[in-house]
Amino acid sequence: MVLSLAETQIISEMADFLYSFLPGKPHPYANRSISFAGIATDLELEKYWTGGSKRPAIAALLEGTLSQEKSKFCSLMTQIVNRSIKYRGKSDPISREEIELLNDYIQKLGFKIPELWDPKFLETLPTSIPPKNEEEIVKRKNLKNILPLLLNELVGFNKLAPQERGYAFEKFLTVFFSAFEMHPRSPFRLVGEQIDGSIDFEGNTYLIEAKWQTKLVGNDELLSLNGKVGGKATWSRGIFISYSGFSEDGLLAFSRGRPTNLIGISGQDLYFVLNGGMQLDRMISIKARRAAEEGRVFVPVQELIINNFK
Repeated sequence: MVLSLAETQIISEMADFLYSFLPGKPHPYANRSISFAGIATDLELEKYWTGGSKRPAIAALLEGTLSQEKSKFCSLMTQIVNRSIKYRGKSDPISREEIELLNDYIQKLGFKIPELWDPKFLETLPTSIPPKNEEEIVKRKNLKNILPLLLNELVGFNKLAPQERGYAFEKFLTVFFSAFEMHPRSPFRLVGEQIDGSIDFEGNTYLIEAKWQTKLVGNDELLSLNGKVGGKATWSRGIFISYSGFSEDGLLAFSRGRPTNLIGISGQDLYFVLNGGMQLDRMISIKARRAAEEGRVFVPVQELIINNFK
């Protein structure tokens, strides 16, 4: 069975998400079953485990199982969760939010695994972002309602013509930032330059540049936003949102001998937030910290996951 484009996209996102659940292959002196390779062998799916780079190997295992041995897909998911709980233990436990997001991915592929939805099981898992008070609980419930709507809207933009999509993307971002109470300002024009908007976050003003285009954002576009931000108040920062992502050459060229006042957000990052994988404010905080510590404009979301959101 050939997977649809939607299924392929979900599998790609799942591969990133599951990266931190287990090692690709076990340590020579560890239990070999506590790994993606071990699970593939135990379920007789080893022909779909390609080895090599971990993320593509996870994607190949998921895709091969779903397309060729669909009846084993739920067993594969259950074993990944079961063994990851043992692997990550108490020092970095699997959280309720992670299982709920995994359930969402699985459901989009047409499955629902009762064990993973069992309230008794979910209640045993720690929560990664415990609500602080009733106001915080209400806020999280509202977010849970609005994020799926925004997700459907974002997916639908692919059907729009380029210019129409650009305007729709700007409006989407205004609602998106508003949902996280970041007080977005709509696009505005200064003499000789266009700014796509701004937000207030943790006492800082971030100027926003947003691009929805097929090519990756490179050095010239980063330099342009860097110049706009650098010409404003010293406490201004910039966020470059590129739906297609950023080129490695562009990021490398931009970082040479230059302190950064920018952070980058990709389309994959947006999908991760909209699927409940991480709060937007948490993502911006971590990306800003990594930029300050390492001078990196863009740290992909899968790397933040691997490093346990630190």
